[in-house]
Amino acid sequence: MSNFVYRISTTLEWEELQKNGSTFGGDLDTSSRFIHLSKLDQVRPTLQKFFFNSKLELYLLQIDAKKLGDGLIYEIVDGSSSFPHFYGPSRSFIPLPLDAVTKAEKLTLSDGGFSCSLLD
Repeated sequence: MSNFVYRISTTLEWEELQKNGSTFGGDLDTSSRFIHLSKLDQVRPTLQKFFFNSKLELYLLQIDAKKLGDGLIYEIVDGSSSFPHFYGPSRSFIPLPLDAVTKAEKLTLSDGGFSCSLLD
């Protein structure tokens, strides 16, 4: 397992995380009762599939997987791909803490793809 997992975050979510020190994520996260994350090699396909036509400004957050402890669970999503999900201890659905974020970079869309230095 990698030392880092990644969160595709809207500007509003990133601002909330900085202001409050934590976030429960967006509507999908609250309805699922976990924070959706990605491994680095899953970020670009996830951006293309779910965010390509989004008009929202997006950030890519690099998260220290060790700081999420046993609340970070890798689960099979589409029958073959294992994605990281953050539930919190005993699947209690706690917010993602700011102190787990090691880097945050604004994503730019150009030439039909997203980029930032974390993806290069």
